[in-house]
Amino acid sequence: MSPAGRQAPEGGWQTLKVDELRDELEARGLPKGGKKDELVARLEEDDLSGEAPAAEAAAPEGPTAEVEPAEEEPPAEEEPAEGEEEPTAEEEPEEEAAEDEAARPRRRGSAETIPATERRAPAPRPDGALVVSARAKYVRSAPRKARLVMNHIRGKNVEQAQAILRHAPRAVSADILKLLNSAVANAESSYELGPDELRIERAFVDEGPTIKRFRPRARGRATRILKRTSHMTIELTTEGNEG
Repeated sequence: MSPAGRQAPEGGWQTLKVDELRDELEARGLPKGGKKDELVARLEEDDLSGEAPAAEAAAPEGPTAEVEPAEEEPPAEEEPAEGEEEPTAEEEPEEEAAEDEAARPRRRGSAETIPATERRAPAPRPDGALVVSARAKYVRSAPRKARLVMNHIRGKNVEQAQAILRHAPRAVSADILKLLNSAVANAESSYELGPDELRIERAFVDEGPTIKRFRPRARGRATRILKRTSHMTIELTTEGNEG
C-alpha cells in the first residue's frame, strides 16, 4: 500500500462514495477515472500488491549456507614391498609386447622387410658355363629396326655392348640397353656375377602383335597404319668373355 493512502474500512471500499474513492486513488498516485466498481477493484489490487512485499520482508534475511562437497582424495598408490623394485617402461613383460605387436593392424599392401641376415644366399655356380637371360615383350618398335641394333652387340662383352648402345643413333637402342641392364642385374642377384665376367651369347628379336590404325587420305579414303611390336631376348654367359 502506498504510504500516502489509508487502510480499507471495515465494510470494504464499497461503503465509500465515489469522491472518497477518487481521493484515495489520488493519494496513492493511481488513476482515478472510471466507474465505482473499477475504482474499488483498483484499490483492492493495490492493497494485495502491498501485502506481498510485506510478507517477503518478514522472511529472515541473510545468505543461506551452501554445503560444499568434500573433495575426494586420490587413492594412495601402493608402495612396493621391501626388496621389490618398481617396474619401468623398459622392463615390460615380453608377453605384453608380443600381444601389442599382434594386435597392431598391418597396413594393407605393405611389403615386409626382410633383414639382410635372412636374405637367401646366391645359388652355387655350376662347374660349366652359366647362362642368364632377360626378355622384354611388346616393345613398340619394328622387329627389323631392332634386329639392326642387336646385330651390333651380339657376341660382345657387356661393357662393350653398353657403350655401343649408349651411342647408337636409333631410338630402340634405349630399350635394348634397359634389357641388357636387366639381364646383368639377374646375373648379379642370382650368382653374384659382375658385368666384366659376362658376355652376350644370344641376342634376337621376335615379332609381336601388330597394332592397326587408320589415317584419312584423299577423296574420303582411309589408309591402314601398321604399328609393329617386338619381343626381344638377351642371353648372357660366362664362357669366352675374354675378347
